[in-house]
Amino acid sequence: MYIKSLNLVNFRNYSSLSIEFDNKINIFYGMNAQGKTNIIESLYVGGFGKSFRTSNDRDMISMGENNAALGIKYFCRGRKQKIDLRWNGKGKKEIRVNESSLEKLSDILGNLNVVIFSPEDLKLVKEGPSERRRFMNREISHISPNYYYHLSQYNRIIIQRNNLLKQSKYKKVPLDLLDVWDEQLADEGSTIMEKRSVFIKRLNTISRLKHRKITKNKENIEVSYKKNIGKEENTGKEEIKDIFRNKIKETRKQDFEKGYTSCGPHKDDLSIKINGIDVRNFGSQGQQRTAVLSLKLSEIDIVKAETGEFPILLLDDVMSELDEKRQKELIGNLKDVQVFTTMTEIPGILKEDIKGGKIFYIEKGNASLV
Repeated sequence: MYIKSLNLVNFRNYSSLSIEFDNKINIFYGMNAQGKTNIIESLYVGGFGKSFRTSNDRDMISMGENNAALGIKYFCRGRKQKIDLRWNGKGKKEIRVNESSLEKLSDILGNLNVVIFSPEDLKLVKEGPSERRRFMNREISHISPNYYYHLSQYNRIIIQRNNLLKQSKYKKVPLDLLDVWDEQLADEGSTIMEKRSVFIKRLNTISRLKHRKITKNKENIEVSYKKNIGKEENTGKEEIKDIFRNKIKETRKQDFEKGYTSCGPHKDDLSIKINGIDVRNFGSQGQQRTAVLSLKLSEIDIVKAETGEFPILLLDDVMSELDEKRQKELIGNLKDVQVFTTMTEIPGILKEDIKGGKIFYIEKGNASLV
C-alpha cells in the first residue's frame, strides 16, 4: 500500500496544494509553524476520517473560509483507490471512497491503513490510563472496524446510564430501566475487552522481539492488559460478560452515590514493564522512548499480518525526540513501508541510510520539491 498523491483546498494553512509522493520515503522539512504537520494530519484524516489533533472538524478549515476539501489517491493490493473528504462551515462532513458516499464515519476504517508516531506517543508511557486506552482504541479500530462500532455503542450507553444515575439524586429511578442499560453495557463492554485482550497479546509477543533487537538482548519488555473488572487471565467473551455483569451489580450502590459508572473498559489500562520494572514510574527517559518505539514498530507488523499489506507510516517530528541509536533502529525497520516524516532539519543519518525518496521544503503553506 502506498499513497500516490494528495490534494488540499482550504485545509489548515493550505489554500491549495497538489502534490505527488515517492512510494518509499517523503520528507517535509522547514521551520516550525509552516504547515509540515498539517500535511501529516491530512493523511491521517484520510485513514481515520478525523484528526489526531482536534475533535472539531471546523479547526481544519482555513481561517476565513467556509469549506475545505481533501483528496488522496493511493494503491492498495495493486489497485488504484481514492478517498475524498469535504467539510462545510456548519460542521457537515462528506466522505467518499472510490466515488461512493459513506453513510457513517466507521466505514472509512480499513481502506487506507496508516500508523502515526509523534512526540505525543511518549504520553503512552509517561501519562495516565486514558492515553493508553486511546492507543488501544485507535489501533484496534483500524484493523477491526467493527470494534469502533462497539466502542461507540458502549460510550452511548455509558452516557445514558450516567444520566440516569445523576437523576437518582432528584427523583426515583426505575430500576428495570437501569437493568436494561446494564445488560447492554455488559454485552458491548465484553466485546471491547475481548478484542483488547487479543490485540494486546499479539502486541506483547511482537514488541518483545522488537525490543530485544533494539537493546541487543539486554532488556525484555512486557505489555499486559489490565482489565478494570479484574480477571486478567485468558477468558472468552461470555465469561468476561458474566464477570462484568456481576461487577456492575456489585458497584451499583456506589454508582448511585457517585453519579457515574465506576467499572468497565472505560477504566482499563495497560501495564508496560522492562525487565519486570514498571517503565512509567521507574524507567529512564531512554527506556521509555525505546518502549514506545517497540510498540509503534509492532503496530506495523500487526497491520501487515491482519491486512496482508504494510501500512503507511506517518512520523511527525519524531527524529528530534530519538537519539542516533534509536533513529537507526527506526530507519532499519522501514524498508517495506512508505514513510512520511516531518523535521526542521534533515539529520545526517537519513542522508546516509535512506536512498532516493522525495524531499519537500515547507514554507508558509507551500511545498517545494528540493
